[in-house]
Amino acid sequence: MKLEMGRHLEEEEDDDIRSEDERIEIDHRHDQTAAIDGEIFFIPPLNFSMVDTGVFRSGFPNVSNFSFLETLGLRSILYLCPEPYPEPNLEFLKSNGIRLFEFGIEGYKEPFVNIPEDTVREALKVVLDVRNHPILIHCKRGKHRTGCVVGCLRKLQRWCLSSVFDEYQRFAAAKARISDQRFMELFDVSSLKHLSSPLTCFKK
Repeated sequence: MKLEMGRHLEEEEDDDIRSEDERIEIDHRHDQTAAIDGEIFFIPPLNFSMVDTGVFRSGFPNVSNFSFLETLGLRSILYLCPEPYPEPNLEFLKSNGIRLFEFGIEGYKEPFVNIPEDTVREALKVVLDVRNHPILIHCKRGKHRTGCVVGCLRKLQRWCLSSVFDEYQRFAAAKARISDQRFMELFDVSSLKHLSSPLTCFKK
């Protein structure tokens, strides 16, 4: 099942999804570097990190990351971009029985942003459902769209805002956005508190 929703903010000019020819060429080069002397090396996606038990975050995975993703035993991927999911990635999901949830959030730049609160709320419902775990949340770079979803999750986990912002800034670095942090600060988690979840510090 796919959920097509929302619009949002995100990356700079060089963040556009690569053309198919570029993607194939880069993935082929990565494949050659993933094995040395017959030994396979696991390569995590850009900005990969564990969020909580059964929940991970990253930038856009490519073919070189598939062996690493297999070690996670994923049940689901939460994809936050509007572009169609690439065919090699779809084949990987199919061969590993991984469910794809799509929330097509556009990549807008400041100062004119319209962060879709309803979309983030629906995405969080997917993340909170243990039946979807282990789950990987990703956008292009794993910074802004992914950062907003994870930041709102942290509010549900009762993190203080300074800690939420610190984590966001670790991944966004020099491209941290005030609009993202403002969105996380004002995001209303009350409609999600009735949902049960095994995540750390989650309380109704």
